[in-house]
Amino acid sequence: MARRRQATRLQRSLGEIGERLERWADNPWRRLSVFTITPLLGFLLGTAVSSVAGVLGQLDPVMALVVVLGSESMIRLRRRLNRSVQRHPSILMIGLDFVRIGFLYGLFLEAFKLF
Repeated sequence: MARRRQATRLQRSLGEIGERLERWADNPWRRLSVFTITPLLGFLLGTAVSSVAGVLGQLDPVMALVVVLGSESMIRLRRRLNRSVQRHPSILMIGLDFVRIGFLYGLFLEAFKLF
């Protein structure tokens, strides 16, 4: 028989983090700032991953696999979140999309630098 976790204040707070972020982002300027920062973070991740792969040299196929698996897992996570929510898309789903777009843009930019 599985034991039920104790409902501590920390556990309740972590469970409500999505709703708290939604309430915080009700302000249009805050929402815009989140949507501006998330593609930049994705771009930073994309350039960092490609730089690390370039420095290590011999891990190119492994890093390509990691990048494809990461991108596909973000798409699957968004699809799973989209099914569970019937109303308008949440800030987490839109932020996840923007991180993915920024990540892929960073990778493409680094690829064009090689030409």
